[in-house]
Amino acid sequence: MLEIPTERFSLKDHLFNPTKVQDLATRLEAVHPSFQTQAFTQACVKGFPERELKARIAWIREQLRAFLPDDYRAAVAILLKALPAPCNPELSDDDFGSFSYAPFSDFVAVYGCQQAVLDFSLAALKEITTRFSAEDAIRAFIKAFPAETYATLADWSQDSHYHVRRLVSEGTRPKLPWAPAIPIRWEQAEPLLNRLYADRTRFVTRSVANHLNDWSKSHPEEVIRTLKSWQRQAKQTPAEMDFITRHALRTLSRQGHAEALALLGFAPATVSLHDWQHSPQVRLGEALEFACNLFVEQDTVLMIDYQIGFQAARGGPLRTKVFKLKQAQLEAGQTLKIAKRHVLKPMTTRALYPGTHSLALQINGQLYPLQSFELLTD
Repeated sequence: MLEIPTERFSLKDHLFNPTKVQDLATRLEAVHPSFQTQAFTQACVKGFPERELKARIAWIREQLRAFLPDDYRAAVAILLKALPAPCNPELSDDDFGSFSYAPFSDFVAVYGCQQAVLDFSLAALKEITTRFSAEDAIRAFIKAFPAETYATLADWSQDSHYHVRRLVSEGTRPKLPWAPAIPIRWEQAEPLLNRLYADRTRFVTRSVANHLNDWSKSHPEEVIRTLKSWQRQAKQTPAEMDFITRHALRTLSRQGHAEALALLGFAPATVSLHDWQHSPQVRLGEALEFACNLFVEQDTVLMIDYQIGFQAARGGPLRTKVFKLKQAQLEAGQTLKIAKRHVLKPMTTRALYPGTHSLALQINGQLYPLQSFELLTD
């Protein structure tokens, strides 16, 4: 039987394609009748094949500049009129809006990051972000006009629309994915996060937790201190505060950071390992299997992870990565059976090379080195 290959999903084609551009152009023509819908659509689509996702956003922005009035304020006024209704402010999560409007905020960032139109541009981003996050665009203003932008963000942290409040946290993240770096200091971020952590919407608190996780990679002590302070203040519900804490400390917990683990409720533990078994050899694309029994002599709450040390491209020290396994609460004298299959296949973010790899359990931050294994690629 002839097998027909399936097409690989393309995010850039899903988000920006002729239909999406045509819909965008139709909205613009509805509020600006002289807008050349077909010419704009054709110009945009013509440049898509050689452009990736973010480049397509910039390309559409360039076409907007060419087909809208030369006057910046007039052009942005048309963009704002073409926006759909804001995302439902009654929701609390998972309403990201439409990616189609990313070029609108990019238009403001590229052509409106100027002192003469600063207030106008920031007000425009506030409107756009309630349809799709302007987290990337706001960073241009943070870099160019930090004092004015941080003052505006402080005001937005009390806004009635949760997409605006989320922008305050998400737009100032020190390690925001896919976004340019900004020269933000912890002293600038902390006051904003202090205003947001007690928010009643998960869309906002998840961003706060992700923001703290970014800072934990460079300022772990400040992050832990802040989380302890928030817990003492008790302005957030216990369940949501627990979510924020766990999500904010996920990097530190994988690193076995003792103080972070203590804040999560995991104290140093004495654990015995018995009956260890593992795959001594694994072929690329197949699964590394391991199992053992854990024994504790006292009541213990355990965070059990495992660490694999991968061969580097040109030899040298192994590249270690920690993977989550499970959490367990054991009574004194109790034994817990651990078993895991980990498929070893190449990923876009991690190439795999043949040779000796290491395997260890990490229990409440403490490493329990185990046997090595060979990865075979032939």
